[in-house]
Amino acid sequence: MPEVIPADSVGLVEPKAIRFDQSLPLNCGEQLDSFQLMIETYGELNPACSNAVLICHALSGHHHAAGYHSMEDRKPGWWDNCIGPGKPIDTNRFFVVALNNLGGCHGSTGPTSHNPKTGKAYGPDFPVMTVADWVSSQAMLADYLGIEQWAAVVGGSLGGMQTLQWSIAYPERLRHAIIIASAARLSAQNIAFNEVARQAIMSDDQFFGGRYLEENSLPRKGLGLARMVGHITYLSDDAMGSKFGRELKNEGFSYDYNVEFQIESYLRYQGESFSGSFDANTYLLMTRALDYFDPASDYGNSL
Repeated sequence: MPEVIPADSVGLVEPKAIRFDQSLPLNCGEQLDSFQLMIETYGELNPACSNAVLICHALSGHHHAAGYHSMEDRKPGWWDNCIGPGKPIDTNRFFVVALNNLGGCHGSTGPTSHNPKTGKAYGPDFPVMTVADWVSSQAMLADYLGIEQWAAVVGGSLGGMQTLQWSIAYPERLRHAIIIASAARLSAQNIAFNEVARQAIMSDDQFFGGRYLEENSLPRKGLGLARMVGHITYLSDDAMGSKFGRELKNEGFSYDYNVEFQIESYLRYQGESFSGSFDANTYLLMTRALDYFDPASDYGNSL
């Protein structure tokens, strides 16, 4: 937690829930009759509404991209090193909008939200989302905020896919598309890793067909394994070797199946910490959206 707010921080910020009482048709054939998006904004929107930047998050991201919610926060938002006064996305110049996507688990309508048709959490009944669905909801958000054109849409990984989709679906509504560490579609190997992750979750005996909240349970083992698989894909072999190598956690082998290598310790920590803070149904939804994204397929496999 900070003793003082750094001069280049956006400071203390407060999330805002925006409700949309209009239907959103989805690619899966279903629709959301109404929904909520959780957002944060940093900086000031100029009179011409021409300085707005949209931040699209990756698989496990959310709306809290910069600053602090309180002085008790252990760390700032997930992209605080890039968003703030004098930083690459300079809040002295730009009005920055970050949101939690539909299907997320940090305040926007998703699997943990109340389903008005059943009176329970949506759980596995929440519709499957696509990147195009997210961008459609983000366009509705832009309309709500009075933003006809973004100065830039920015995103990494799954967020980069959303940025690309913006440039295809609404080219007149953004001046710049900043795509970081992303791709126009996943490879077969990427899809395979996602499937292993999903199977780890769905095979957990606490998953209960996705209705674990009704059983007052969480599939923590499965979600933790899924996160471990994910982290293997986030680092190249060279990067992983450089960061961890074959370093042992303790001196010498213990000749058992507890943690021995530093890479094992890293993966277990990531899995255990993530499994208590993220929703398993959301993880399934996000990985499937990654799998489906392939905008070139609508244009003769050419962008």
